[in-house]
Amino acid sequence: MYMKNCIILFLSILFSVALADGAKAQNVMVNAEIDTFQRLIGEQAKITLEVTANSGSRVVMPAFDKELIEGVEIVHKSLPDTQYINDKKRMEIKEVYTVTSFDSSLYVIPPFEVLVDGNPYFSKELAMAVYMMPVDTLNLESFFGPKDIWRINLTWDDWKDSFWLSLALILFTAAFIWVLVRYLNNKPIIRIIKIKPKLPPHVVALNEIERIKSDDKWRAGGQTKEYYTELTDTIRAYLNERFGFNATEMTTSEIVDNLLKVSDKETIKELEELLVMADLVKFAKFEPAMNENDRNLLNAIEFVDRTKIVETEAAPQPTEKKIVNRRSKRTKMILLVTVVALAVAAILLLTLLIRELYYLFA
Repeated sequence: MYMKNCIILFLSILFSVALADGAKAQNVMVNAEIDTFQRLIGEQAKITLEVTANSGSRVVMPAFDKELIEGVEIVHKSLPDTQYINDKKRMEIKEVYTVTSFDSSLYVIPPFEVLVDGNPYFSKELAMAVYMMPVDTLNLESFFGPKDIWRINLTWDDWKDSFWLSLALILFTAAFIWVLVRYLNNKPIIRIIKIKPKLPPHVVALNEIERIKSDDKWRAGGQTKEYYTELTDTIRAYLNERFGFNATEMTTSEIVDNLLKVSDKETIKELEELLVMADLVKFAKFEPAMNENDRNLLNAIEFVDRTKIVETEAAPQPTEKKIVNRRSKRTKMILLVTVVALAVAAILLLTLLIRELYYLFA
């Protein structure tokens, strides 16, 4: 009786283990599919390997080098894509193999082996038929020889990058040479400036009065006010330089008072008449006769001639002044950095130009 119970217990344990292994095996599914059975030589096919197992299982996908089998090459293998299903209790792992073949044959791909928690599981085997392009040997006239090489005419779109690179290279090279010469030529920069002597006040005044006299616009256009304004401005500027008081900002009476301090009344009588007439024209819109305008012009000339300072020495000649500017260390450093930057830019442009020409004529 005791021996009989032991045997029953032992059989129960074996049955439970078998049921557990069967249930565990049913929890893992391995499936492999190919997108197309037939294809031409060199065409690519995609094989999808999919594994379904419980979440948390340790899954080891098959590892291939360059071929699935002899004659079937692996072009690309995707990374494993894992998705969780059934409230994350189950997971699906998918890999896609892109394969091709260059030999016509019927290939039988053996089952893929996947390890789940150390136990092997297999997919179904696959078949792939690779065939050559069918040739119609009965109609040989349909075959053509190799085509001649086409010569494509280059357009502006093909040349424009090379053109702009060449132009930029020329400009940067010219700038590099110019700056390099300046850097190597470490001599001071010498400038010669011509200094013209200052003309005496009476010469400046007489020249300006002569210009006013030769200008006919005030005669033809009746611009009497402008005529007297230019004439009195010239006289006032002469008084500033000749007698040293600011006649430009003074009224007629203030000018006369200052002149009486350095000259007699007879000398300034005609000038006073000119200034009074100018005030009437500018502020009272008085229109003097033409002969009065000419007389006032002559009065201005006579006043300048009477009061000018006669120079006994020869008139000063223009002189030249030499200015020497020595380059500072900062300037030299700036030139050196500029030389290096232009050299690097020129080399880079030359490299890009050579590459463009290579691809253009290759």
